[in-house]
Amino acid sequence: MVADLPGLTRDRHYGEGRVGERPFLVIDTGGFEPVAKEGIMHEMAKQTKQAVAEADIVIFIVDGRQGLTPHDKTITDFLRKSGRSVMLVVNKAEGMKYTTVTADFYELGLGDPYVISAAHGDGVNDLVEEALDLAFAQRPPEEELPESKDRSIRLAIVGRPNVGKSTLVNTLLGEERVIAFDLPGTTRDSIEIPFEREGKQYTLIDTAGIRRRGKVFEAIEKFSVVKTLQSISEANVVLLLLDAQQDISEQDAHIAGFILESGRALVVGVNKWDGLTSDRRDEIKIDLERKLGFLSFAKMHFISALKSSGIGPMMKSVDSAYAAAMTNLSTPKLTRALIEAVEHQQPRRKGSIRPKLRYAHQGGMNPPIVIIHGNSLEAIDANYKRFLEKHFRETFSLVGTPLRIEFRSGKNPFSRSEQ
Repeated sequence: MVADLPGLTRDRHYGEGRVGERPFLVIDTGGFEPVAKEGIMHEMAKQTKQAVAEADIVIFIVDGRQGLTPHDKTITDFLRKSGRSVMLVVNKAEGMKYTTVTADFYELGLGDPYVISAAHGDGVNDLVEEALDLAFAQRPPEEELPESKDRSIRLAIVGRPNVGKSTLVNTLLGEERVIAFDLPGTTRDSIEIPFEREGKQYTLIDTAGIRRRGKVFEAIEKFSVVKTLQSISEANVVLLLLDAQQDISEQDAHIAGFILESGRALVVGVNKWDGLTSDRRDEIKIDLERKLGFLSFAKMHFISALKSSGIGPMMKSVDSAYAAAMTNLSTPKLTRALIEAVEHQQPRRKGSIRPKLRYAHQGGMNPPIVIIHGNSLEAIDANYKRFLEKHFRETFSLVGTPLRIEFRSGKNPFSRSEQ
């Protein structure tokens, strides 16, 4: 996410790239205040320091239009102590002479500066080539990582602002990977993080909190909501995180509704469960059943992200939901289940017409789609469709995933319109 606004990037973002046969990871970081002692700037500085510790090469970008600042000197002192190889890059140099734009920055003692214009792409390719030459010269060839297909479960964690999404991510990873700060809107972009748990591969997607439409007034926050909705659509499983210390709101139901419309597998986590009285817990469970009853197909877990309680069973439900979403249903088994459903309860007549359901096959995964063929299926009402969904779900143990049914009627060869 890019905008003309200081402090937009807060967490560290990872991206994959390749130049020729050389793959690399690039880590984008937020504005760096090495000496910040508290607040959001301190949390951002911790993220940047971790990125520097992980990197082979650090690209230190300064502003060619602004010139050398005391802040640049402070960052240089930190980078020099880090022991990492540093490339000094002067940005926003379009239309300026090399000697003019770089003169002040020799004072930093980081060697000859590289001059680029990130906005126009000037000098960027050469910079990447130089950085890779330096990085690969420092790393033995056998340490280069082979390409591998991403077979991880893409798990998006979504919910209202400040329900504990980033805290849950950090608990799962065992490190402060993303900023968890008691301030709604701390996470502004969707963060993707590879993660392994009990031998299984995941990609965690920490998303920005979705506010009520009337409260989304900042341009940056509007983009955050769009990226969160994109993350839901691109995930295999969505973990909807709720706050047990707040009432279940209309906005929670709206988010759940979008997840359902997207067809993503779903697990519900009710966070901050620790410390509540038994009466309050009973009230919340009743409220959940009343307001989110349409999510009955999803497992619900009561957890504390901060104290790491209830996390194990919740992740097992994530695995089960993924397995259900990606299940392969054979045509004979689906047809047999369809026949059993019709024998138990036939669809109602519509006038003189009674729909005839003949056979079923799978039309897709994530979510599973069951396509039913027959005659006059357009006469089937919503209640019978829900009955079929429930029957298929119970027959094939499809817990944690929506199920979609499509009807396809065959043409009647004796219809007058066909003669």
